[in-house]
Amino acid sequence: MATTTAIDFRTLVLDQPLPLDSGRELAGVEVAYETFGELAADKSNAVLVFHALTGDQFVAGTNPVTGKPGWWERMVGPGKPIDTNRFHVICANVIGSCLGSTGPASMGPGGKPYAMDFPVITIRDMVRAQMAMLDALGIERLHAVVGGSMGGMQALSCAANFPERTDRVLAIATTARHSAQNIAFHEMGRQAIMADPNWQGGDYYDGEAPTKGLAVARMAAHITYLSEEGLTAKFGRRLQDREAKSFGFDADFQVESYLRYQGISFTDRFDANSYLYITRAMDYFDLAEEHGGLLADAFRGAKDTRFCLVSFDTDWLYTTADMREVVHALNAVAAPVSFVELSAPYGHDSFLLDVPALDRVVEGFLG
Repeated sequence: MATTTAIDFRTLVLDQPLPLDSGRELAGVEVAYETFGELAADKSNAVLVFHALTGDQFVAGTNPVTGKPGWWERMVGPGKPIDTNRFHVICANVIGSCLGSTGPASMGPGGKPYAMDFPVITIRDMVRAQMAMLDALGIERLHAVVGGSMGGMQALSCAANFPERTDRVLAIATTARHSAQNIAFHEMGRQAIMADPNWQGGDYYDGEAPTKGLAVARMAAHITYLSEEGLTAKFGRRLQDREAKSFGFDADFQVESYLRYQGISFTDRFDANSYLYITRAMDYFDLAEEHGGLLADAFRGAKDTRFCLVSFDTDWLYTTADMREVVHALNAVAAPVSFVELSAPYGHDSFLLDVPALDRVVEGFLG
């Protein structure tokens, strides 16, 4: 994590301890955030964008950690579907992460990093922190909340738990609960991290980080973000920088080289303990369970909120069937909802990539 230590993140400190679903609370919580576009005098044009598992607050512009464009640069900006000429866009780094918001790498009360003493958090805790951030910014109600993947979970959680805070909810490529398969993939990644000798029970901040375990976790997760169609089109069985198989265990195939690059590069910008905590928060996510076991009950307070739900036909991580469950729950409480399944070859990552139909949906829904 040396690459982030010199970054002066834009943060605010919550003035009240943050209550958590675990029964614990966090004092002195810092929330790192970025804003894009001007806030209207009546504060009616604010759009809160929630990021996915490995995302951050740098939704647009240049990410100072990586030097690359923001993770949704194609979607957020002047004249883009989330038009910063019209909207004041806010994006915050979730608590538990490692890009400026309070997480396991942050200094705890004892003057050293929390590490595994950091409390286990939930998606609702992440949203609760961001609602407190809005309070500090003096924004009572949002024009919209928008998110894909884990960001979509936060958007749905916001609608269920803080319906008075937003007029519109746009949830893309997401689900109302993590399935057994989702949990299984995350557990594989967590075990890869914890099996790395450098993990040291989470107390590695004064030594070598468990980069090998984190890289494997990232590789395994990244496969779930792609589709068979997309992988075949991009890589097939083509060899990497060679004319014949090596009959060894180097990266013979292009897809192997690609995954190794994804894993290794990820370790330069992300903290292994944060990966443990955020994936656990996603695994605990179950809106129905939070509201007495019936998903429709989660949205009974959101009848005046407009919803738009989007899935992709090649997304096998959070499927169209998952999204239809949310649609049916919203229909059950007569909440205004529109739903569309878009065709794209990219799998789960389609919401981040060039899908012009998604651009039209987002622009049209935000109005």
